Amino acid sequence: MFGMVRPCRHRLGEGHRAQWMAHLCGLCLALRGEHGQFARIVTNYDGLLLSVLTEAQSGPAGTRRRTAGPCPLRGMRTASVARGEGARLAAAVSLVLASAKVRDHVADGDGLLARRPVALAARRVAANWGRAGARGGSLIGFDTALLVDAVDRQVAVEALAGVGTPILTVTEPTETATAAAFAHTAVLAGRPHNAAPLMEAGRLFGRLAHLLDAVEDRAADAASGAWNPLTATGTPLTEARRLAEDALHGIRLALREVEFVDGGLAHLLLAHELRRSVDRAFGTASCGHAPEAAFGPPQAPPAPQPPGGPYGPPGDPSGGEPPRRDRRRWWAGCAAALGLFCTCKVCCADEYEGPWSRRRREGLCNSCDCGCDCGCGDCCGDSCGCDCCDCGCDC
Repeated sequence: MFGMVRPCRHRLGEGHRAQWMAHLCGLCLALRGEHGQFARIVTNYDGLLLSVLTEAQSGPAGTRRRTAGPCPLRGMRTASVARGEGARLAAAVSLVLASAKVRDHVADGDGLLARRPVALAARRVAANWGRAGARGGSLIGFDTALLVDAVDRQVAVEALAGVGTPILTVTEPTETATAAAFAHTAVLAGRPHNAAPLMEAGRLFGRLAHLLDAVEDRAADAASGAWNPLTATGTPLTEARRLAEDALHGIRLALREVEFVDGGLAHLLLAHELRRSVDRAFGTASCGHAPEAAFGPPQAPPAPQPPGGPYGPPGDPSGGEPPRRDRRRWWAGCAAALGLFCTCKVCCADEYEGPWSRRRREGLCNSCDCGCDCGCGDCCGDSCGCDCCDCGCDC
């Protein structure tokens, strides 16, 4: 799972976290139900925003929920998950964009894709995903040719870009694709008057996604010699940050023009979590609350750690690591690790057992990078000035 908007459960609060997981599981199950098990690999955090926006405009969620069976990602528990046209739109868009991404990596010969047999298999997978996305989009009235055209133009734009080319020229195809997808949520929700502001929000979201991806990949691309839009156009980080801040502000202004029935989660993700995504990409503070509200009074210095770290000496039964004799052997650990990754427990489980050490670990999606248990999701409504917040959110 991947994406720019990656909220942690501490910030979402219980109510919004349940909604967010319902949309995430709904996207995953829509991919499986209509396109097969393997399609679930394209489940992504940003795609589920389309499901969130559709539901936020559509009213009470009761008729757009169903109870899903046990799943390893939920610790073999059942759950209420989102269903309907919003999840199907998210699935179609995710498939088409994943297809384009795979084709792009094949064209660049990245990693294993430089080998001809692997590249051939990847092209076949990408073609299948593209066709599946087009079929899914046509069933809900969304023409995925808009996305395909944007991806094709992206290749041409990058080929012509050089030092002095405006960075917004490079981000335009991505902006166009996301604008079309955001606007179609208004059509699915039966609120066509929301299409224009959502198109603007989607355009700026696409710009932000492209910019942050370029910022985060800048060092790695320089080391490998890969193409990077910031490096290719000579755009400094200060300019990229300015454009990112402008996009954040524009998204909030556009959301004020959208008529939501229940826009709490959409507001939280597109106003608050996008701010944290920008801070994370540029390496600045990520909490967004006033220091005294975020961190509380000064804390005592940490206690000295015993030899061997916080878990005690290696192999000490009194520490956090099991005795050596209880640890898995290499191949058994590899098999356990494969199972953990294939079931996504490493990402989504509240806790899982380390494949080799057998130590209890927390799922990556449950780790908090906000530095505080602020519960911002409990105080936010559906407009952002931020007039809806009493918690001191700096948005």
